[in-house]
Amino acid sequence: MGGGNEEKAKVIQSLLFVAGLNTLLQSLFGTRLPTVIGGSCTFVVPTISIALANRYHTIDNPQERFIRTMRGIQGALICASIFQIVVGFLGFWRNVVRFLSPLSAVPLVTLTGLGLYQLGFPLLVKCAEVGIPELVILVLVSQYLPNMVTAKRVVFDRFVVPFSVAVVWVYAHILTVAGAYKDRPLQTQISCRTDHSGLLRTAPWIRVPYPFQWGAPTFEVGEALAMMAASFAALIESTGTFIAVSRYGSATPVPPSVLSRGVGWQGIGILLDGMFGTGNGSTASVGNAGLLALTRVGSRRVVQISAGFMLFFSVLGKFGALFASIPMSIVAALNCILFSYVASAGLGFLQFCNLNSFRTKFILGFSFFMGFSVQQYFNEYVVVSGHGPVNTHSISFNNIMNVIFSSNVTVAAVVAFFLDCTLGRGDSTVVRDSGSHWWEKFRNFKTDSRSEEFYSLPCNLNKLFPSV
Repeated sequence: MGGGNEEKAKVIQSLLFVAGLNTLLQSLFGTRLPTVIGGSCTFVVPTISIALANRYHTIDNPQERFIRTMRGIQGALICASIFQIVVGFLGFWRNVVRFLSPLSAVPLVTLTGLGLYQLGFPLLVKCAEVGIPELVILVLVSQYLPNMVTAKRVVFDRFVVPFSVAVVWVYAHILTVAGAYKDRPLQTQISCRTDHSGLLRTAPWIRVPYPFQWGAPTFEVGEALAMMAASFAALIESTGTFIAVSRYGSATPVPPSVLSRGVGWQGIGILLDGMFGTGNGSTASVGNAGLLALTRVGSRRVVQISAGFMLFFSVLGKFGALFASIPMSIVAALNCILFSYVASAGLGFLQFCNLNSFRTKFILGFSFFMGFSVQQYFNEYVVVSGHGPVNTHSISFNNIMNVIFSSNVTVAAVVAFFLDCTLGRGDSTVVRDSGSHWWEKFRNFKTDSRSEEFYSLPCNLNKLFPSV
């Protein structure tokens, strides 16, 4: 895209600021679940496609090229936001997810976490001397230490993330200052050093991001369509994250109308991304869904307070740049724990399904296999050929198809949903095999909102429904 560290610092500030706004909006008006909304890898492919567009190659000035490219990304994000706003607020997504059963939710939620495996150990080993200690400390403090030390309060699970990150971050900084990476390859320095980003020096002390700070957005049909395809994939991934959050937040299964409303407000979030120029679209954060399970904290108030901290640190640019100096291997170690919790939330829905049914076995196995297999084919094709399998004269069509089929969550969820809705649907045993009747019981469960049994409803299934 061009630009330098100053532009990079401003983009990070804007991304953090809009993430705080979107988190507040989602927790107050959207699903009203303890969900954090942030940047998404799903939008990277169309963003890179816009950055590599031919019309920007003739611009020699890096700053001018950055601004022109950012305006193109803003226009595409604004168009993509309209898709989710329409689908969510007009109830189209509600009409789709009302046919969702625990059986089709298993691949959807599981691959929402498991499908991000490339952001785990493969990223961690790029700086193993930093990532492995972080992973070991996380497992020891969160899983083993509570069984060895008796405490009146839940301490180790709740504070393991800031404790482990602070310790390993200081350790990584000591290695950086001591010159451990002085003669190492550039890629190793990028992954390990705490001073390589150059953001702390260039970031302003105080700066408030504002709409259209890069200028008026520009619009191009092909780019907008490619970004809409990413928005569709992000919509499916966020639905899986919302379901996982409701599970770990001790809420009843999310009604279709609430999921649709959450998607609509997520569209508002993508609109804000386009207006503020974050360079990326927003989805429900998978990592923070796993954090609910790790800390056992499912309070909306906590998430809203954390959104306030995001807004605060985004205005104080030096603090945001300081957090950006955390080596990616530390983040990858966190991903190994947090994403696995989200994957296990999806597997937990198997308790509602009849696993002795061959229909159930086929839908589960086929959807999981196709989700990983199709994505692997698309990724290998890009490595060998330099472009996706879909390579027509229309770049926008190529981007649309490559974005959708490169998402294992999208492929697996669509396959499972289609098979569950069409395969043997007239059979009276299908409803019980897919577990739909259990979700109906949960949604119709009437109790006092202050009842302890109500808050433990999704977590103590065997207590309320012993036959599960």
